[in-house]
This record gives sequence, structure tokens and C-alpha cells, in this order.
Amino acid sequence: MSAPKTADVGPAAPSAPATATEPASRVRHWLREPLLQFLLIGIALFVAYRALNPAPPEREAANQIVLTADDLRQMSAAWLAQGRPPPTAEQIANQVEARVREEVYYREALALGLDRNDTIVKRRLAQKMEFLADDLAGVGDPGPDELKTWFAANAERFAASPRASFRHLYFSPDRRGGRAQSDAAQSLVKLRGEPRDLPGAAALADPFMFQDRYADRSYDQLASEFGQSFAQSLFATAPGAWQGPIKSGYGWHLVWIDAVQPKRIPTFDEVAPEVRREWVAERRTERKQEVYKAMRARYEVKLPDASAMTSK
Repeated sequence: MSAPKTADVGPAAPSAPATATEPASRVRHWLREPLLQFLLIGIALFVAYRALNPAPPEREAANQIVLTADDLRQMSAAWLAQGRPPPTAEQIANQVEARVREEVYYREALALGLDRNDTIVKRRLAQKMEFLADDLAGVGDPGPDELKTWFAANAERFAASPRASFRHLYFSPDRRGGRAQSDAAQSLVKLRGEPRDLPGAAALADPFMFQDRYADRSYDQLASEFGQSFAQSLFATAPGAWQGPIKSGYGWHLVWIDAVQPKRIPTFDEVAPEVRREWVAERRTERKQEVYKAMRARYEVKLPDASAMTSK
């Protein structure tokens, strides 16, 4: 009798590659993430709560408070953003209950009409609507030709303020009383035709609490420091000689103008970034006004008659 045939044995199964452990390693890495731990614990608590407190099928959606996975992620992000360690299960439950409490109070307040005729609530909602209008009023990026055309029509907005460099002699009303102006005028007579660096010129005047010389100051800077009248008189004074007296908020001054740079409108290339900002701001304002007009058109405003408004 012939020997029984043996079954053919296929080739041995190849051994698992070394990279087979990588998925498990990634899973372990993700399980150590605080945000994922928070989310998993929150979901587990939510499932347990729903199991112990099943909602009746006929319950209306208006009476439901639903916390989504996004809500839990936001709560986790806010918690961790404060530099805290990952929350415990009890801390998560407390945060969930705090969110539910806030929503319950909010809905009950609406049901009682507490939002009506409340100035603070109205202002807050109007402010949020204005923020939404800002988003709706977004404008695209202007092209170079459009910006240049707009700049040509609005170049005066970008005019550089006139600037001056000068030195002065100060005559103090606190020291001289009512003679301050006349003393300045008499000193000007002595300085006629003299150079700006005349030795002993400072002895004719009083010490000034700030600077004796100002270089490259704009009209606005001088008006802010010395007063509008002083700035106007200074820029109306010809350079190259002692002149005055000019009154400021401090007293009286004799001035020597070293240089004056008149008002100048810059070229487009000099102020291109500023032009773009102004263009965008103007277009956003226009669009926002259009959005408001569209909203406003949906309402009719009724006012009391004139007699009711003026009645005592």
C-alpha cells in the first residue's frame, strides 16, 4: 500500500514589518493629549447623564440645552489657556453645569421679557449688529490705477504740514509783569541788524523753561506747545532777522527764523500705503452706511406730534 500523500505546505507568512508598531505609537501619543482627554471625559459624562436621565421623546426642542463637541473643545481651550493642568472629571462636570446654568438663566430671562426695554441689553445687541455690519461692509483690494485716481481727487488730505526751525528770546510776565511786551520791543530795537548769534543777546531776555532753539517743528507741534496764535504769527514771519514780539501761552518772544518749509503735497509714491488705508476706510464707511440704509428701509418711525413733544 502506498504511503499517504502529504498536503502541500504554502510559503511561510512574511514577518510583520518594523513599522507595524507606528499606529499604536500614534494612538498612545494622541491619548496623552489633554484636549482629547478632556473631550473623551466630557463625552463619557454626557453619555452617562443621558443614560440615567433619558429625555422623553415628546420633549420640545425649545426646552433642550445641547452641548456639542465644539462646546467641549472651547471649554477645554479656555481652561488650558489659563496655564492650568488638564481638568479632572469633577472640574469638567462643574464647567458643564456652569454652562448649563448660564443658558438656563438666559432662556428664563428671555421668557420673562427681561431683555425688553433694557438700555444695556439694547446697546450690547446694537453693538454686535454694528460689528456684523462692519463685516458685511468689507471691500476688496483696490488696483493701482484706482488708488492713483482717488489720490488725485483727495491729495489735500495728505498735505505735509509746514515746518519751521527757529530760535527765540523769552520775556516773562511773571518776572516783568506788564512790562514784558514793552521790554521785548525795546530789546528788538537793540537787535535790529545784528546777527542771530550776537554775544550778550541772551542777557536781554529771561530764562525759558524749555528750549531756546527748535529745529524742524511742524505747525501742529508748535500750536500744541506755544498756542495757535504763536504758530500763526511764527509762520507769517520772514526768516533771517530778529522779529517780534510774538505772544505765546508763556509770555512774549523775539524770534529768529532759520528756515521755513511751506505746506507740501507729497507724491503718490511717497504716501501710497497711507493712501490705501484711507481708501479702504472711506469705502468701508460708505458700504456700512449702505448696509444701514437697507436695514433702516424696513422700518417706519413714528414720532409724537410737535405739541406732545413741547408740552409741559
